[in-house]
Amino acid sequence: MSGTKPPHDEFPDSDPEELTEVVCLESDLQDGQMKEVEVGHHSLLLTHSEGKWSAIGNQCTHYGAPLSKGFISGHTVRCPWHGSCFNAHTGDLEEFPGMDCLPCHKVKIQDSKVYVTINKKTLRQEKRVKRMGAAVPEVNHTVLLLGGGAASLICAETLRQENFGGRIIMASRDELLPYDKTRLSKVMNVESESILLRRMEFYHQYDIEVWLRKEALSLDTDKKTVTFDDGSVQSYDQLLISTGCRAKGLDLPGMKLDNVKMLETPEDARQIHAACLGCNVVLVGTSFVGMEIASYLLDKASSITVIGSSELPYQNTLGREVGRYTMKMLSEKNVKFYMNDNVTEVKGVDGKVKEVVLKSGKVIPADVLIVGIGIKPNSEFLQGSKIQMDSKNFVTVNKYMCTNVPGVFCGGDLATFPLAMAKNQLVNIGHWQMAQAHGRIVALNMLDKPTELNSVPFYWTVLLGTTIRYAGYGEGYTDIVMKGKFEDSKFLAFYMKNDEVIAAASLDYDPAVSAVAERLATGKVITRKEAESDDLSWLQLS
Repeated sequence: MSGTKPPHDEFPDSDPEELTEVVCLESDLQDGQMKEVEVGHHSLLLTHSEGKWSAIGNQCTHYGAPLSKGFISGHTVRCPWHGSCFNAHTGDLEEFPGMDCLPCHKVKIQDSKVYVTINKKTLRQEKRVKRMGAAVPEVNHTVLLLGGGAASLICAETLRQENFGGRIIMASRDELLPYDKTRLSKVMNVESESILLRRMEFYHQYDIEVWLRKEALSLDTDKKTVTFDDGSVQSYDQLLISTGCRAKGLDLPGMKLDNVKMLETPEDARQIHAACLGCNVVLVGTSFVGMEIASYLLDKASSITVIGSSELPYQNTLGREVGRYTMKMLSEKNVKFYMNDNVTEVKGVDGKVKEVVLKSGKVIPADVLIVGIGIKPNSEFLQGSKIQMDSKNFVTVNKYMCTNVPGVFCGGDLATFPLAMAKNQLVNIGHWQMAQAHGRIVALNMLDKPTELNSVPFYWTVLLGTTIRYAGYGEGYTDIVMKGKFEDSKFLAFYMKNDEVIAAASLDYDPAVSAVAERLATGKVITRKEAESDDLSWLQLS
C-alpha cells in the first residue's frame, strides 16, 4: 500500500465476530482502479468499479496469484498469471482456469474514509465453492459425461450450480478422479492425491456419479445408449463427449522397448522422473510438453538431447524469436538440440533402449527415450455412429458446443469449434482453460440457456523457473511487434495480422497478456498503432 496508513478506526458496537478497519481514503482509488489492502493482517483486494466499492479475496483461487497485480476492466478482475477472471462486486468466478469463487467482504464509505468489514470466522477461507444443488428424486433425466477431464468436471459442476436435479454420470477410462494435467510436465514426481481437482466427498455431496476405469466402446444416438468395455450399456437423455486425446507414438520398431516413455498420466510422470535420474535422456518433440520435461530434468539427468522436426522449438505457435530464445536458454544449460531431424531407428539391448538413430545419420546414446510428438483423438468409439467428425477424427461442433446430433455435445481436446475472437474460424485447441470453458457452455446449453462460447485461449509454459504466458490465437500471424529484450529475460510479443493484435506472449511483463486477453474477450480491436506505441498504460503494467 502506498502512502501512510490511516489509523485502525473500528466501528463502536460492532459484531464481535467481525473486524472493521479503515483501509484507505476515498480519494485514494479512482473508478476503474484496484489495490491490495489489509484487514487484520489479511490481504484483500479493494476495487472501485462502475461506481461501486467492493472488497474480495486477493489470492486467485487457481494458484494463489496476487490479483492486485492483475488487470481490471469494468467489474472484471483478471489474474496476472493464468487469466482467471472474477467479478469484482461478487467474487464469483467468470473465466477459468480457476475453479472456485472468492470471498466477498462488506465495504462502507464514511467521512471520506473506506471501511472494510471481515468476518473473523471465514477469514482463513481463501476460496468458496459456488452454491450447488443435488439430485432430486422425481427428476427422471440422465446426463452422461464421457471422459474424466476438465470439460466433464466443469460441465457437472455447472449443471448443479444451475439447479439441475437429474442424474449426472461421469464415465472415465482413467484410474484417477479428474486431476490438474497441466502439472504433469512441470512437477513430475507428483503425488496423484495432490493434483486432484476435487475429492471424492465433493462428488458424493453433489450427487455426481463417477465411474472410473470404464471406457466407452460404442455410441448409438438413435437408441441414446453408450456401450462400455465391461459390457454394460447406459442410456442417456443428453450426452457430452469429452474423451480427449492420447500421445502419439513413433511409428518405428523399438517403441515397445523398456524406458521408451510417453507422458499421459501422473504414473507416467513419476516413472519418467525415476527412470531419468543420472541417465542419458533423449526427448523427441519440441512442443510445450517436450520443452518443459527438458527443463524439469536439467538437474536430474546426466545428459539431455532434444530432437525436433522443425528448425526451432514452438516455431508454429510462439514463432521463431521466442523459439530461438528458449533454445538458447536450454542450450546454455547443456541441453543438446538436433533440429530439422527425425528418428529413423530405436535400438535396444536386452529389451532396453540403447541408442537412437537420426535421419541425418547421427547416433545418440539413450538410456531413456521420451516421445512428445503430438496427439491422437480418442474418437475410435464414434466410428459407425452418426456423430460428424473432421478429416483428423476430431468432432465438429457449433458455437453452442452441439454436435450434428441433437442432445449430443462435445468439448475439450476432442472438439473442433468456432473461435469467436478468430471470426468463428473452426479450430482445435488443446488447452486446459478452453476445455473448462467448453464444459460450462455445454452445461448451460443442455439446460436450454443458449450461451455461445466466447473465451480467449490462455496458456502458459514454465522453463527454468520462468513462465511464458500466451493469450489469443496467433495462427496466420504476419509479423511480431516486440517490447523488451530477450537478453534481459523480459519481453512482450504482439502477434499481428491485418494490422491487428491476434495474440500476445510475455515473460516477466505482467499483467500484459491478461490485459490483451481481456481486450480480445470484449471484442475490442488492438491496433498496430497501440502495439507499437511507447505508451503502454492500457496494459496496467505493475
